[in-house]
Amino acid sequence: MTATPLQDILRHVNNAPSRTWSVVITVFGDAVVPRGGAISLATLTEIFQGMGVAEGAVRTAMSRLSADGWLERSRQGRNSFYRLAAKGEATFAEAAARIYAPHAVGAEVPRFRLVLAERSETRAALQQAGFGQAQPGLWVAPADVPLPDAAAEAITLLADAGLEDARRLAAQSWPLETLAEAYRHFIAAFTPLDAWVAEGHVLKGLDALVARVLLIHEYRRAVLRHPALAPELMPADWAGDAARSLCARLYRALLPASEAWLDAHATRAEGPLPLAGKGLAARFSGV
Repeated sequence: MTATPLQDILRHVNNAPSRTWSVVITVFGDAVVPRGGAISLATLTEIFQGMGVAEGAVRTAMSRLSADGWLERSRQGRNSFYRLAAKGEATFAEAAARIYAPHAVGAEVPRFRLVLAERSETRAALQQAGFGQAQPGLWVAPADVPLPDAAAEAITLLADAGLEDARRLAAQSWPLETLAEAYRHFIAAFTPLDAWVAEGHVLKGLDALVARVLLIHEYRRAVLRHPALAPELMPADWAGDAARSLCARLYRALLPASEAWLDAHATRAEGPLPLAGKGLAARFSGV
């Protein structure tokens, strides 16, 4: 039976429903990539049943992701298996660095990368990479944010800024209050489970994996909308800091039981999934 805190999270998340294909991306990036990148449709269906998502919706999502070049499908008899395509591998690697890696402390003198971009494809790639729009056609990010391939031909400049100007540029380029509200929404959804775990309770089996997937899915919806900005550029009492601490603490609590479920139940074409690499245990290190 699903534990009460998880039921509360499911209700909270379903108040702003995500498309199933987007949650599939979270499952792959968080749970499948560390174990080789391939998984059976039967396992995915079981995971989504734990979220109350029908099998038909999962099949539709997988077909869409395959058609869009994110996943590659193979069959053995009546069984289907999915593996990340090259497009998915590159995108997941970039996202993982922003979700799980320690956030660097800003330099003493803020330095920004400025990009002049007019083409819609370039603008979309910049936004996905975390760039903010300072003015129409002018995109900005901290200098250490990689330039996406789609913007390789764009005019790019590096600029230093005084602290006050850097704060104004950050406030103008990213919707910080909207982002703060997204983090507060995340905190409201997962604080009850965090408190329940702190009392000594433990989510087991599929419940632990479902909670872990939803935790990362909701967190990534906020964190991928902006780069890791230096703390001195953010508003006072920035909700993103509290959200990251909550996410890291709860993730570590859910990891053992969720991994145990994958050990016992998850399959790929060759059989059970391989064990996760060392990088899984290093996620959220230093938080």
